Amino acid sequence: MTSPPPDGSRDRRIEDPTNLWVIHPAARRLLPVALAWRVSANMVSLIGLALGIGAAVSYWNWATPAAAVLGLVLSVAWLIADGLDGMVARATGTASPFGRLLDGICDHGVFILIYVLIATHIGTGEGWALALAAGGTHIIQSSTYEAERARFHRRVRGEAGTARPPRAGGVVEWLYDNIPRAIDRMAESFDRLLRDSDDPKRLGAAYGDHAAPAMRFLALESANVRVYAIFAACLLGNPRWFWWFEIVPLTLILVIGLIWHRRAERWFTHPDRASAIPT
Repeated sequence: MTSPPPDGSRDRRIEDPTNLWVIHPAARRLLPVALAWRVSANMVSLIGLALGIGAAVSYWNWATPAAAVLGLVLSVAWLIADGLDGMVARATGTASPFGRLLDGICDHGVFILIYVLIATHIGTGEGWALALAAGGTHIIQSSTYEAERARFHRRVRGEAGTARPPRAGGVVEWLYDNIPRAIDRMAESFDRLLRDSDDPKRLGAAYGDHAAPAMRFLALESANVRVYAIFAACLLGNPRWFWWFEIVPLTLILVIGLIWHRRAERWFTHPDRASAIPT
């Protein structure tokens, strides 16, 4: 079993491999520079947004291989900035509801812009329809995955999630938080068990071992996978393949991963296994 980094932000068991070996190590190397230059977490988010916009503009000319490669390079730089902003916020104690909202808007905004510019280049009704369908499924998939990952991390810490995170307010944040709400209700039975446990940290650790494979599978919903899939589809000459990948395989992955995760929870809440549950 591997452990999360010292700041407790990520559990390595459920991370995308490129996060473990490329994105997060690069962000950690940049962290002392950002702190020395007093660059705020929100400023890092905005720098990441600028890099993402550059990637989107590059992908507008997706039929040119050099433009697709530049889009990939800028997208990876954006992913690094996306990891760095959280590191800066934790290191400086400046995490805030607005920063959380800004980070989410930047993440979704970059992909929306990429989809729009590629659809503009294709210039057909079919292209726009695919882009809109992929964008809609992306928002559902991404927000649900982030909610599942946050749930996993707090449970491993022994936290039952009785308090809602602070909010900055607004319709966008309400939508971002409430898309996975029905899934939250389905997951409530384990949280009740954790809340009533005499040793929630021990129960959370046992849950983490049991649920990690499902969450590792759900990591296919990460932004990293989409970044590489967009590049591959453009390099192969047809970005529509990425949109179909978003609409069909990633939706199936989300459904299978959610079922898998709920089954992992039910292992602990099943009456016949009550004696085996650490409390």
